[in-house]
Amino acid sequence: MPVPPITGKLRKRLWLDVTVALGLGVSCGYAFWYGVHLKTVQRQEEFYFKLEQQRAKEQQA
Repeated sequence: MPVPPITGKLRKRLWLDVTVALGLGVSCGYAFWYGVHLKTVQRQEEFYFKLEQQRAKEQQA
């Protein structure tokens, strides 16, 4: 008993896979950028700002 060919399933599944992959990728990218990256950059900028203030204070004294 032969199995009938499945037609059109790959195309529908491909578009679903592509859209889900792009959606999840963009969502994870935004989550990383706003959840991790910007906080790290802010901490780094605060550190260098404090360091610069400390050096300026030492030079004045």
